[in-house]
Amino acid sequence: MSPSLHASLHASLHAKPQEIELDTAETAVLVIDMQNDFAAEGGLGGLAGNDIGPVRATIGPIARVCATARAVGIPVVYLQHGYLPDLSDLGPARSKNRIAHDAVEVGRRVRTPDGGEGRLLVHGTWNTEILPELAPEPNDVVVRKNRYSGFYGTELDAVLRRFGVTNLLVTGCTTSVCVESTVRDAMFRDYVPVVLEDCTSEPMSRANHDASLAVIERNLGWVADSEGFVRAIETAAAR
Repeated sequence: MSPSLHASLHASLHAKPQEIELDTAETAVLVIDMQNDFAAEGGLGGLAGNDIGPVRATIGPIARVCATARAVGIPVVYLQHGYLPDLSDLGPARSKNRIAHDAVEVGRRVRTPDGGEGRLLVHGTWNTEILPELAPEPNDVVVRKNRYSGFYGTELDAVLRRFGVTNLLVTGCTTSVCVESTVRDAMFRDYVPVVLEDCTSEPMSRANHDASLAVIERNLGWVADSEGFVRAIETAAAR
């Protein structure tokens, strides 16, 4: 995968706590865990009793952000959460990662909406596939992960460095878990993470969503929205 050949645009994005200047040649979109288990009927979220409505409400805004980004050569990078079929990468018995995922029966065989067989949060099954509404396009990149942060034990940092990226437009779910974890690790690596708040969601607690955005705005990065991003790119392209 090589950097885009599109001409670089310089866009001013209204964000909190202050405006961000984006060079499209140094920017990427992250789409975190927008997969069947978290946002489709028959996936882990719904089976666990979570309201997947807030996650599904972000599909439209994320799709528009991705389309706008692709049109000007901004790479789109998907993070896909899941585990090996034998669950050997889940962690030791006393690890919080294993305890939390055992609680939702990771690896359990389930019937998928099309009548096939899936397994909760197992790579290579329907459950971990990206939502069809947000299906990656040929030039997009998909990075598998097995921890909340997209940087932990993955090639994400190498992919972004190869693209020459410093700015990250962050979308996906869930705000207080995988989104915040990835933003924290991005900040530690001196990226400029900008969370698009209407493109992130929290199925269990709006309070957690708001608290994470407040922490990100104050200490870890910036907060903007999809309309502001699209408007900034359209304005820059019209110059």
